[in-house]
Amino acid sequence: MTTLHQFRAEAAATIADAQLQISLEGATHTFASGRVRALAELPDADALRDHFKATREAALGRLAHYLELFERNATAAGAQVHWAVTPAEAHDIVIDIARRHNVDLVVKSKSMATEEIHLNHALEAAGIEPVETDLGEWIIQLLGEPPYHIVGPAIHKTRQQVADLFSQQTGRQISADDIEGMVGVARSALREKFLSAGVGISGANIGVAETGSIVLVTNEGNGRMVTSAPKVHIAVMGIEKLAANWDDAAVWLALLARSSTGQPLSIYTSAITGPAKEGDEDGPQEVHIILLDNGRSQQVGTPYEEALQCIRCGACLNVCPVYRESGGHAYGSPYSGPIGAVVTPMLMGLADFEALPQASSLCTACLDVCPARIDIPRMLLQLRADEVEEKVMPWHERVAERAAARVLSSDKSLRFVAGALRLLQTPLARNGHLRVPAALNPAKGRKLPALAKKSFREMWRKGEV
Repeated sequence: MTTLHQFRAEAAATIADAQLQISLEGATHTFASGRVRALAELPDADALRDHFKATREAALGRLAHYLELFERNATAAGAQVHWAVTPAEAHDIVIDIARRHNVDLVVKSKSMATEEIHLNHALEAAGIEPVETDLGEWIIQLLGEPPYHIVGPAIHKTRQQVADLFSQQTGRQISADDIEGMVGVARSALREKFLSAGVGISGANIGVAETGSIVLVTNEGNGRMVTSAPKVHIAVMGIEKLAANWDDAAVWLALLARSSTGQPLSIYTSAITGPAKEGDEDGPQEVHIILLDNGRSQQVGTPYEEALQCIRCGACLNVCPVYRESGGHAYGSPYSGPIGAVVTPMLMGLADFEALPQASSLCTACLDVCPARIDIPRMLLQLRADEVEEKVMPWHERVAERAAARVLSSDKSLRFVAGALRLLQTPLARNGHLRVPAALNPAKGRKLPALAKKSFREMWRKGEV
């Protein structure tokens, strides 16, 4: 749950933390500038984005067909396909598989879907130890924190903070300047886990319907270890992550890494089609694919269906003026930033995340950078309207919103109200600002500007501009 008060408090704490602001600005700027360079090197990038938009719309338009096709082809390749309507059903499937194999340790590759359903908590409650093996995910797991960014879960941590953490874990002093040493600590700790775990759990960036394959995109080798070293591999995939065929998947891949980290292609792009075959030197004996709904199917045909086109690249977070100041934890969800402000209320309930649709300046930067051209601002406005309609907002805010709508929808009403406010502000106006008590200042510490003597419309009508 994230109320408006909670969001503002968390955001204020982040803004007041100078070191955190440096880390946040540095990471998002690096990602955003990398995206610009990578797309500039891609011929007809805008045309490719238009084509990708069309393929995502087409796949979601026939979602049931492609899900059934994916299941048939994945099953024919030897995988076992499971359907999970709710997080609890997904938990039960994973735990049942682990118990059938007498497994008490699982290794995990980075997965937003498993973060969404809080799979780690369910495994721990069942007496099964989950170990995150992506470096950033492992760091925040050790700290007991949720991810800070869809792509970079630990971008809010400095080298010194990570060195201090690893020093505590190992009992020896690790220097923040010894990057190789810090990576060595993780490698040494996690290698033992890879070899001991009976089950590996991953997400899936893409499911390819024509072959029943899943595609994993990572920048660390842990993804391949998770999906090949243990005898059992479980992939948790949102039902919207479907490409009709490999041609569509290729376009997806061409835009994903470029939009995310500024790479032409991530370092490790793995296609998995069923378990290991006879003669294969490695690979799991069993592959289980859990198709996760968790409210996604209910959005098909609604004003929010477009959000299902998201490929979790994080590009919208990197340009969002709100996310870049407030940080990821303010959102109270694994899905932060502009897309998180839509997806979280959509999947987890608007009443529980009332603050998120308000966490936007509606500057449209998110729409500009989205590889699927998802109109996030439109959906944020729709969610704000839903908050009023469903009485999620406090009554006094609903009254104020309706009053403002009436005034702003009529030029005559706007002129009358503006004129009245100019008169009423006279005792408080000084040098272009209003002198009001801090408790009554909606600008929260900043100077509140007074209304101008003339509006732009008045000046325009009189030919003064």
